[in-house]
Amino acid sequence: MKKLLIFGMLVFAGWACTQQKKITQTQSEPTSISIDSTEYQIIIIDPEFERWFLMRYSPALDRSNEYYRSLNSLGVNNWNDYFNRGKYSRVIGSYIHYNPTLDYGMDVNRKLYWYFKYIEENTSIRLLR
Repeated sequence: MKKLLIFGMLVFAGWACTQQKKITQTQSEPTSISIDSTEYQIIIIDPEFERWFLMRYSPALDRSNEYYRSLNSLGVNNWNDYFNRGKYSRVIGSYIHYNPTLDYGMDVNRKLYWYFKYIEENTSIRLLR
């Protein structure tokens, strides 16, 4: 009976480890867009964001690229202001280089917008308001 219990625990541990590998492999896929031979990409390092995004985003909630660009300008301005003042330094640890006159493409703008929504929901830091 002891051997059967030990064997069952080993099988379960092996199964649990393979599931974790699959989860971590899917989280580090950056989005890249190719426009006029210039490639833009956004890399979000937060490991929980991808799961949060997949659970919340739906094509029915999608907006226009102009909508995302205008709100991203506001979000980037607030983010960079907080960074320069050293406010929320445990969350905002880098400066975002975002030019509102450039078209980064729908995927990059959408991902940045939803990242700002993620930060607002999880930390109560106001970025898009």
